[in-house]
Amino acid sequence: MRKAHHHPRGELITLEHTSSVLEGNPLNDPATRRFNVWLPPGYKENSRKRYPVLYDLTGYTGSGFSHTNWKNFDENVPEQLDRLHDEGKIGGVIVAFPDCFTSLGGNQYINSSAIGRYADYLTRELVPFVDKSLNTKESRDHRGVFGKSSGGYGAMMHGLLYPETWGAIANHSGDAYFDFLYRAEWPGVLTHLGAYKPKASPKKQALLNKGMDDGRVRAFLDDVWSRRSLSGNDIMTLMMICMAATYDPDPRAPNGFRLPFHAETGAFIESRWKRWLRHDPIHLVKSHAANLKSLRGIFIDCGWRDQYHIHFGSRQLSAALKRAGVKHRYEEFDGTHSGIDYRMDVSLPYLYRSLR
Repeated sequence: MRKAHHHPRGELITLEHTSSVLEGNPLNDPATRRFNVWLPPGYKENSRKRYPVLYDLTGYTGSGFSHTNWKNFDENVPEQLDRLHDEGKIGGVIVAFPDCFTSLGGNQYINSSAIGRYADYLTRELVPFVDKSLNTKESRDHRGVFGKSSGGYGAMMHGLLYPETWGAIANHSGDAYFDFLYRAEWPGVLTHLGAYKPKASPKKQALLNKGMDDGRVRAFLDDVWSRRSLSGNDIMTLMMICMAATYDPDPRAPNGFRLPFHAETGAFIESRWKRWLRHDPIHLVKSHAANLKSLRGIFIDCGWRDQYHIHFGSRQLSAALKRAGVKHRYEEFDGTHSGIDYRMDVSLPYLYRSLR
């Protein structure tokens, strides 16, 4: 049984926002979304006080609600915030939990013609909406973004690309070094897609040669969208399809994106992979160093036993930041990719101090 909390609690409220950016998105995902916001203790008693704001980006298969729901034998994030506030490690700060879930199982928080403009949704719509709805300090110098895994990737990319919106970022085990992280998963994914292989034809062979779908990806998607439970192989395959739709969208291709491998032979399509690498943070630091240097704080960490080998990407990312002269805090810990929300005990006070 989990022990009850006796310290002052913040309040969790729910807001609803209808997005024009997500209206008519390619996956027909909802444009109207509800999301939770944590208000610090004392928020309602002092209507004149304004607060810095943090945005929590969840990992693949998550949404903001997965961080605010009850957890067995552990804290959810609002309870973690209550404790950190009670311990004096953070002061008054508002924390928003956006819902950016998609039919492909998640989001990398960047714009994609195959998924939707989720970077624009956050920066152009949700941030102004929260600023209008609550007592925020309406300045990027008092606004931060953090996340784990896909959410850590999103936080890193937003720091790279949108420094006018964000003043500080925290990246927990965020996707990086795609050559290690993603390439090793594709053989298993292609094998799984083989169960959906259509009858061969010269036309379909021509599609495969260009990294396009011969029908198996669509058949897989139709199948998983029709079911209520998915296997581990289903989730991994859906995730790699989501990554392809994120990193190599092509409106002319079936489903609106291409694959970096020939789906039948497994032959590597280097020209398509180059499209992926354009979105790999380790290759973006040098060209976006000025944006990163403008930030008030950059926090990166990763478990050195991460089962997706992200620690290698995190090390390369930190090395690239050092070479570019970008100040940041980098830490490794004895852990994997799983069960690491306790690391926010380090990142959230760091962000608060950077943005208050």
